Amino acid sequence: MLYIADARPVAEIREAFDSRLPAWSPGAAHWLCLVVRDRHTHAPLGLTGYHHHAPDSAEAGFLFAPQAQGKGYGYESLRALCDYAFSTGGIRRLTATVTAGNQASKNLLQKVGFYQEGELRECYWLNGRWHNDWLFGLLRRDYNQPGPSGE
Repeated sequence: MLYIADARPVAEIREAFDSRLPAWSPGAAHWLCLVVRDRHTHAPLGLTGYHHHAPDSAEAGFLFAPQAQGKGYGYESLRALCDYAFSTGGIRRLTATVTAGNQASKNLLQKVGFYQEGELRECYWLNGRWHNDWLFGLLRRDYNQPGPSGE
């Protein structure tokens, strides 16, 4: 979890996961946390989800096991999440925050159509030092339009 978080005690990790277990509905204060599974083996590969900032705005996020990275699962699940958020979930704007240097996540977001909107300097403490965060956004009206990656 190079770009996600420092090592934490098991009890703290369990508490974070348990906070995402209650039933989710649009506007809930906790994350919609979807498990991405292999179509054939049903093995868990990662997570994709979002949580609301405001009634029509949410932060998207994703996390995949190392063996599942670079195989299209992130793209497929993030597209499905955007499809739901913009068509059914009542979302007008999705945001995402990426630790600077995480080029794979930046590329994924841009491939889906997110624009890099800014950079926060030295705002995230990780691995004993401060890191910058890249900020991304995607508006419903821009979704499925040619994006910053030219796709």
